[in-house]
Amino acid sequence: MTMKHIFKKGEEGNSTTLLLLHGTGGDENDLLPLGDMIDPGASVLSVRGNVDENGMNRFFRRLAEGVFDEEDLIYRTKELRDFVDQAAKDYGFDRSQVVAVGYSNGANIAGSLLYHYGKVLQGSVLLHPMVPRRGIDVPDLKGVPVFIGAGVNDPICPAQETKDLEKDLTGAGANVEVFWANLGHQLTREEVENAAAWYKKQVKGE
Repeated sequence: MTMKHIFKKGEEGNSTTLLLLHGTGGDENDLLPLGDMIDPGASVLSVRGNVDENGMNRFFRRLAEGVFDEEDLIYRTKELRDFVDQAAKDYGFDRSQVVAVGYSNGANIAGSLLYHYGKVLQGSVLLHPMVPRRGIDVPDLKGVPVFIGAGVNDPICPAQETKDLEKDLTGAGANVEVFWANLGHQLTREEVENAAAWYKKQVKGE
């Protein structure tokens, strides 16, 4: 199945592709400014979720606020993985150098890629994510860098969710860094700037 998206080829010599994944109600244009802040020279594959929830785009269904439809999550995670695989062939980017940047619902589907497929991403920036699935063994993520942006007072994603996610990913061998903002669920410039600094060091090795 295809997914609505934007692809922008990066600068010569920059082999990274940022996979941008919006939050609930967003679209493929939402995170383009974030991509520019994190790595303006990278290629960008910005994807729109295929699920419609009362007119709002999402990457997978939920049964209630904070309660995921696990069957749909599994299906949609595979759909996204397959789409990225095909896009790499269509656009000629290096599939092994894809870094996800997801916010909220987009961070959850990016996390789900890690939980279900292991080293399917070179790295991930997860902004206000929840634990995608509980009670499963997370595959080997040894050495995979993951940045988690969290809000101390986030009403949608409680602090315990972040701690549980960090524990799962670290336990699977991922190199996790958590940045706590003293705010709620909204994205902050400080958070994105910290993600950009982390990316330069952990992903690009600068």
